[in-house]
Amino acid sequence: MRRGTTFGGGRGVHTDMSGQRTGWRRALPSWRTMLGTVLLFLLIVIGGLVGGYLLVEIPPANSAAKAQSNVYLYSDGSELARDGEVNRQNVHLGQVPRHVQQAVLAAEDRDFYAESAIDPAAMLRAAWNTVTGKGKQSGSTITQQYVKNYYLGQEQTLTRKAKEFFIAIKLDREVSKDNILEGYLNSSYYGRNAYGIQAAAQAYYGRDSHRLTTAQGAYLAALLNAPSAYDITAHPGNRSRVLARWNYVLDGMVEQKWLSPGERAAMRFPAPRPAKTSAGLTGQRGYLVEAVRDYLTDHHILDDNTLRSGGYRITTTLGKRRQNAFVEAVDDRLMDRLDDSREVDRYVRAGGASIDPKSGRVVALYGGIDYAKQYVNGATRSDYQVGSTFKPIVFASALQNRSTTQDGERITPQTLYDGTNKRMAVSHGRSTGFAPANEDDRSYGPITVTEATDKSVNAVYAQMGIDVGPGKVKDTAVDLGIPAGTPGLASSQGAISLGTATPSVLDMAQVYATLAQHGSLRPYTLVDKVTKSDEEIELPERERTTALTREAADTTTSILRSVVDGGTGTAAQQAGRPAAGKTGTAEEDKAAWFAGYTPDLATVVAVLGQHPESAAQQPLYGAAGLPRVNGGDFPAQIWADYTAAALRGHPVRDFDLHLAEGAESASPSAEPSDSGSPSPGTSDAPAPGPSGTPPGNTVPPTGAPTTPPATVPPSPTFPTETPPTSEPTEDFPTVGPGDEEPYWQRRRG
Repeated sequence: MRRGTTFGGGRGVHTDMSGQRTGWRRALPSWRTMLGTVLLFLLIVIGGLVGGYLLVEIPPANSAAKAQSNVYLYSDGSELARDGEVNRQNVHLGQVPRHVQQAVLAAEDRDFYAESAIDPAAMLRAAWNTVTGKGKQSGSTITQQYVKNYYLGQEQTLTRKAKEFFIAIKLDREVSKDNILEGYLNSSYYGRNAYGIQAAAQAYYGRDSHRLTTAQGAYLAALLNAPSAYDITAHPGNRSRVLARWNYVLDGMVEQKWLSPGERAAMRFPAPRPAKTSAGLTGQRGYLVEAVRDYLTDHHILDDNTLRSGGYRITTTLGKRRQNAFVEAVDDRLMDRLDDSREVDRYVRAGGASIDPKSGRVVALYGGIDYAKQYVNGATRSDYQVGSTFKPIVFASALQNRSTTQDGERITPQTLYDGTNKRMAVSHGRSTGFAPANEDDRSYGPITVTEATDKSVNAVYAQMGIDVGPGKVKDTAVDLGIPAGTPGLASSQGAISLGTATPSVLDMAQVYATLAQHGSLRPYTLVDKVTKSDEEIELPERERTTALTREAADTTTSILRSVVDGGTGTAAQQAGRPAAGKTGTAEEDKAAWFAGYTPDLATVVAVLGQHPESAAQQPLYGAAGLPRVNGGDFPAQIWADYTAAALRGHPVRDFDLHLAEGAESASPSAEPSDSGSPSPGTSDAPAPGPSGTPPGNTVPPTGAPTTPPATVPPSPTFPTETPPTSEPTEDFPTVGPGDEEPYWQRRRG
């Protein structure tokens, strides 16, 4: 027989006469080795689990109830504020209605009474989602969360997670589920400095926990997921997220058969009462601390639970002198002019934000007259339309995308458009159903983009936005710093050009800071340094990106300089520095804005109308004795006073602009353009008639410019009287000027 061959008819392992394997098979472990390795691994794991269970004791309660204060500092190191006073009152589980307990279970752990203390599958799934970038997730049961809240700390370390694992198992064996749920309800944080269900019931609804309704309990349960973000009174712009989470809780209760479908259908969201502010956070301090906290949590520097454990020293980017200057400017120009005898003056709110364009550091914020009286932060709220302060984004997008009018003419500051009031905007010869009104229903006829920006002509920017494309306008807005999820940004379609989106004052300051920095965006920051026990917390990188070409940004700056020099923003000249800016007014004059910048500072100011009791947005007609509050009034005046004070002692610098091709060379005698741009004629074209229709005969659009005799001033061209029979494109509103006046016909520039 052959040497090294096994018998038995099967495919054997090749060995020599001594039984040793030969060739590549020598590199493979034998089945005995593999079995031994697996058994050894299992023994180590089992031994580790047993050892951990025996060695890790259930510790005494942690010191979370004695949480330290966090100290917030101005950029110069002087103290801004302290927080950390703990509001907690424990109650027995019997003092929490069953439907409230079930709401918490529906939100956090629906199988709590049936499952073990840990859920390995959920922990692995959460770890995988975190590693793969799908978001940081807990994966913890209520028992694990209770162990973390009551016995351990909030630090994210392997040691803490291991202790949590073993204590949860041991606790589940030694303590009843009811006792664990009671401890969880009493140790959880609900926002508003409220620890435990009783403190939360008082903070949000002014009642004891045993009197909470199902709807109220569902809202408090929803808060557990993200207490600061889901406080709907502090962040009204997050209303859709809050309602989605509240509905998720109630739907879970129906799914678990804890609530009938009929009861669920009858539920209405229970609006919480305004928050009460601690004495240490009155005045501007509360707004500033809230903004910094939100920055830390939104940028994943510290989470809510870790931050509330206290002991952090947080050096902000806010300058004390500039902060005081902002408050003084608002008081002098606005608040001191309000009179309690005028009902509308009770509606007046204000917000402001100021950014150093070079560094992206937020140097000042104005949140309101007093955090204890007006809880919502006017600088960071995102529920008021920005109006015409959005128009520079449309023009910048036109330059960035090398956009043209309907008949192919490149859009520049000198491009002529038709400024006729309520003129129908068109797209490729088709009616869009988009016919916005100009302020005071004024018609302008042929008008350059620069002049249309000076006078904030809605008809021009409505058509320009369609020429560029609403999708491209949105992309440019996001590139400049407006968050992609901003309410109204994605859904406003054609009307996006008129400022129907609701970014915050701080978001708009980011946009204008990017324009001031020649199109180079560096994300803003509110924090310079965070330390705890001499250990410095790492801050995220803020990489600079190019949002616009320099030529597109600088050409936009050139037309915004014209707004300050001779347009609606002339009040900004009082700053005594070269400035660029844009005014804006929201629907029904519920908000007035001024956004502007010098080469050294970008600042946005908004005056907002809000009912003091219902919190509903209110028009500002008659506020402070003015018939109408425009962006060129109080906002521009506040901007000028603040900018002058903030830059006092700094050298006066002019803009260094690199303009786009054709920005200065376009001839005012160029040909008129079809539909999107009126046919350019002489620079002294006749004024429109009293009806708003320019003089001369209208010419139907032809798809090519019409050249009139050289001796006769040309007349702009218009869409045909009757819209085409084809359906409007889906990208635009479909309401024609003959219908009841829609939003964009009520807009003011």
